[in-house]
Amino acid sequence: MKIINLFTICLLLYMPLLAQEVSLRSDRLQIRWQQTKDGWKISDCRYADQSVARPSGEYTLLYSAEKPPDTSGIRFRRINGQPWPDTAYKYQINAWKQATTPVALNTAGQAVHFYPAGARQLSPAKVAFTWSSAMADLTAIWYLDSVYTGDIRVELQLQCKKTGYFSLASPTLVSIDDQDMAWAVMPGYFQGNALQENMVLSYAYGQGVPVMPVLYRERCASSLCPVITTKGNISLAVIPDPGLGRDPWQHDHNTHQQWLLGLSHRNRRSQLSPTLYYPVLGEPHSLKQPGDNINYRCRFSLVQGEWSNVLTHAINDIYGFRKGLSLRKNTRSLSSRMEQMHHYLRDRRTSLWNIMQYNGWNIGGQSYLGGVVGANRDAIKNADYGAMWMLATTSGDPYLKDSVLPYALNFKLAQQQTAPGFFRGAATGQYYLSRSKVFTEEWGDFVEPVSLTYYVMLDIGNILLFEPDNDTLKGRLSLGADLLMDWQKADGSWEVAYDRHTQQPLFTDIKDLRPTFYGLLVAYRILKDQKYLQAARRGADWLIDNGVDKGHFIGVCGDARYAPDFATAQTAQALLDLYDITHDERYKTAAIRTAQLYLTSIYTHPVPDNSIKTVKGVERKDWQISQAGLSFEHGGIIGSANGAGPIMLCSHAGMFVRMFRLTGDSLFIDMARAAAIGRDAFVDTTTGVATYYWNAMNKGAGPYPHHAWWQIGWITDYLLAEAELRSNGKVVFPRGFVTPKVGPHESYGFAPGRIYGQDANLWHQEGFVTCSHPDIEYVLAEGTDGKRRFVILLNDTGTPVSGHLSFKQAGTVTDISTGARVNSTDVMLDGYGMKVWMIQ
Repeated sequence: MKIINLFTICLLLYMPLLAQEVSLRSDRLQIRWQQTKDGWKISDCRYADQSVARPSGEYTLLYSAEKPPDTSGIRFRRINGQPWPDTAYKYQINAWKQATTPVALNTAGQAVHFYPAGARQLSPAKVAFTWSSAMADLTAIWYLDSVYTGDIRVELQLQCKKTGYFSLASPTLVSIDDQDMAWAVMPGYFQGNALQENMVLSYAYGQGVPVMPVLYRERCASSLCPVITTKGNISLAVIPDPGLGRDPWQHDHNTHQQWLLGLSHRNRRSQLSPTLYYPVLGEPHSLKQPGDNINYRCRFSLVQGEWSNVLTHAINDIYGFRKGLSLRKNTRSLSSRMEQMHHYLRDRRTSLWNIMQYNGWNIGGQSYLGGVVGANRDAIKNADYGAMWMLATTSGDPYLKDSVLPYALNFKLAQQQTAPGFFRGAATGQYYLSRSKVFTEEWGDFVEPVSLTYYVMLDIGNILLFEPDNDTLKGRLSLGADLLMDWQKADGSWEVAYDRHTQQPLFTDIKDLRPTFYGLLVAYRILKDQKYLQAARRGADWLIDNGVDKGHFIGVCGDARYAPDFATAQTAQALLDLYDITHDERYKTAAIRTAQLYLTSIYTHPVPDNSIKTVKGVERKDWQISQAGLSFEHGGIIGSANGAGPIMLCSHAGMFVRMFRLTGDSLFIDMARAAAIGRDAFVDTTTGVATYYWNAMNKGAGPYPHHAWWQIGWITDYLLAEAELRSNGKVVFPRGFVTPKVGPHESYGFAPGRIYGQDANLWHQEGFVTCSHPDIEYVLAEGTDGKRRFVILLNDTGTPVSGHLSFKQAGTVTDISTGARVNSTDVMLDGYGMKVWMIQ
């Protein structure tokens, strides 16, 4: 709809009013305004015949003659009384400074609150309001959405009369009493069912609802859709029209950090009410001269039910997420990328593989050139042990078996402390520093229980799936499990970390809201001792009560001081694995709930399209470099996504496919596919390795060569999850344990699976099959009798595709689902289709 000319509206509104009330009404929604001495106020707002909080109708205009200052002078403290930010964490200091300016804290400028002086019912579905002052003139048009009956659209037009900085807030439809709030979420920043007085916990860690009316930036707002759910079970959101927020890559340069649109869960009076601010005071487009205009559109969306219903509406109906997904296509398949990465990992030069002496061990690992405290470009690390053993097993590669795995295993054995004492059984650190010959953590001299879970329990557990008779590893696993139980508190929780020297708890201002319990689940699955399962359940129960049910989490990245991250997705898979063992419905419910919360870690804007942009001198279509569909490393106020944007490491993709199969919620499957497919603009052409951070575009592995293992791990997990989904469980392979740190993808290849009733092992042989179409994936398996091979073919897109297959080895080809002989190796697959061919 074209914005109506301001002066036309003014002429209409000068006509005599015939009534003291105007209204909008649909079959679900009713809003009434009444004229009062202060102006036109909303007297009643009802949805599904139920009153929605406190009606308002108030408008707010912010003005400043000068550009607002960039410091507020307000100081914040952690819940333990210590000052914030923690100055040892350099990456967070500038982000926090930006988040505590007067503009960000919503204290900047003069706030003019008003109700319109004029109103007119333009039609049964449209109302116009006007207001005039010495500062500006406003026209607001409210009308019912013709398609979505729970949506009210609002067009705002402000004509400025003074020179200065202006910001126009969306009107307050209703305000919600603090005690009437059941849930609030600012996607990408926070969620919770209660207020949190401590601003470090709520604002920096996203644990609960901030008490201040702070403004959030688009750069980490995964979806532009702040939502509040009332205890009456009505969810209310304000959603800007697409295009109002910043474009992260404008024409030919990075504009991710531009701040055009402010989002808040409170209005300037600090009342709970989802609110937009456009433009942001002091930011681009806010400096105005007399006669300049501010124009924008937004909508209020109401549903009966949970916040996730409104979020899905915003993502799919308003921001066209599925439309963006429909644009995606590959220039190379994920399968071929894995073959390229196999080459990359076999080359000591490209993979930066090192073998060195440590305390009598020959240990092997890859160089890590990112930030590690105490490192001098000498840090060594291994990433995904499940993927390492999987690729070596399924390919039979002698180089991996003889020159990588033995030394990676020694690294793991050397990494665990076996000497008596407080830390006996723990991982002494993620990284090995070759010059100082010590293992260390990423950002300090301490030991975390979650690192014990990761770098002892998960890694050794995944190896034991492939080497079940390795008694040395079983002993090491038992040593770690017993320490986890010793460190577990009576309530089921753990400390975040212990000082290596004093053995005293560290980070006492936050709780260990991470899946630390999962290490005990690994111990139970391998060692079969019930005490480990009982302890794992106590830990999971505590995490559900204190984390999942409240929406509170922390992350696992030490350099980000544990800002919430992909550990939340890992928690969902950990709880799902616990459900698979116990069949306790509480764990399944909590797993689904956690996965739903993780949906808010996925970017869904701006809407991708085919416009041409230039990246490092190369023309790219907008959808090729789009953030929509990608997840955070860590978002929020202090996370890396503030500067670097999202990441390409899509560990959550397979878990999202499993959640779709479990729930039928299409957002899970759409997000899994949007993350995985058509990301070639970020992939190094020679190695097949994707870059990590969005802002790096296609730098390949860069300083993180070990990421190739993680990429092989998540791609395998995703493709096998799709195969299980599309075959309705007729193609299924046993899953191992999640990988440490980066998310929920799980290992495979340690035991036979079933392909339409036949036992088969995953099999990897480069060149056995080639396919002419990059949107067709191929996963290989070999019958346990050695007489047949299987090619699982998957269409990555929602439109039919056809391609030609070539096989290295001749044989009779049969379509296993129909039993019919395949006489031509030209294949056609329906949208998101699948075929399984058997070669004898």
